[in-house]
Amino acid sequence: MNVLVVNAGSSSLKYQLFDTNTNEVLAKGICERIATETANGVGAEGRIEHRKGSEPKIVKDIPMPNHAVATKILVDTLTDPEIGVIKDMSEIEAVGHRIVHGGAYFSESVLVTDDVISKLELCKDLAPLHTVPHLMGIAGCTAVMPNTPQVLVFDTAFHQSMPEEVYQYPIPYEMYEKYQIRRYGAHGTSHRYVAGEMQKIMGKTEGTKIVTCHLGNGSSITAVKDGKVLDTSMGFTPLDGLIMGTRCGSIDPAIVPFIMEKEGFTPAQMNEFMNKKCGFLGVSGISSDSRDIEKAASEGNHRAILTTKILAYQIRKLIGAYTAAMDGLDALVFTAGLGENNPDLRERVCKELTYLGIKMDTEANAKAHHQSDTIKLSTDDSKVLVYLIPTNEEKVIASDTERLVKELNK
Repeated sequence: MNVLVVNAGSSSLKYQLFDTNTNEVLAKGICERIATETANGVGAEGRIEHRKGSEPKIVKDIPMPNHAVATKILVDTLTDPEIGVIKDMSEIEAVGHRIVHGGAYFSESVLVTDDVISKLELCKDLAPLHTVPHLMGIAGCTAVMPNTPQVLVFDTAFHQSMPEEVYQYPIPYEMYEKYQIRRYGAHGTSHRYVAGEMQKIMGKTEGTKIVTCHLGNGSSITAVKDGKVLDTSMGFTPLDGLIMGTRCGSIDPAIVPFIMEKEGFTPAQMNEFMNKKCGFLGVSGISSDSRDIEKAASEGNHRAILTTKILAYQIRKLIGAYTAAMDGLDALVFTAGLGENNPDLRERVCKELTYLGIKMDTEANAKAHHQSDTIKLSTDDSKVLVYLIPTNEEKVIASDTERLVKELNK
């Protein structure tokens, strides 16, 4: 079965075209810097990286002001006579979408229906940077492939194993009952994949204590005990947890009404402020892209250096907290854009985790970036295994999509 997987992030749109019969990736790529702004509000140039099979990747700079435009570029690329792999979109038998937040409506992958879309619309407030791009991607695929079944795979699904004392917030219980305000988590498809790969390396699931670090423009850390999520850093929405590209992460709740009063913000303006004006962009004053910040930090920019320190500190703090929650740690996994491609960040995090018995192979870590292999980053005498495992959310999504479509056709 030819399955197109669409994975829309807050500033990116990854795609892969799978032949699930052979497990071959016919084509894959990523649209980057979608609607990315610099500190002065100027839009950054978008870029698509496309690879046909095992051929060298093709890189094109092209304006991408929103996800709708990025989706159109994706379609044009796949059907291009020279670099594409199909004549038209009718050759695709199913489409699988990565969806960040399913709210209280979805606890497993589902086929797209009008009712499903209506419920997904109700999740906009829970993931404002993602749900609208998701809906754009679904609508774009529907327009060019109206009769092709589509499946939604939710990042929140993997986190459904969290116990009540973990997901419940200390607010009046009737608020939870009325509005389903609770910790949901995000990036679950990625955490599910890399935790599963780590369990394969360890040769077991039961008795394992793993912390998975999905680090990118959006970041989250998850404690996985015995193959199930015990806790995760993102909460009711993806705004919670670590400092991110434009998101503030966890802050004192009293800061919210304080800024609203001082700046005269409406609730909608405050929500946009915390989601789009904070994080790397807000602290550094340079960009929401970590690559720009790392460059400025290497040149001695104080606020860029501060941004990198805040991120590393927060990651270490959560690893320590989750180690305590699981009563130990067997393995630490880095994944996603920053986790896979930023050796300096991994070193900043791990060099102050020696109390856990972590010993890094500095040479292996320095070389591990922009590659597709699983890499052991710890030394043989390290008490905790440290690995870089490239995430493959698309593979999980393709598998779920194929399964549901086959069930539909029975």
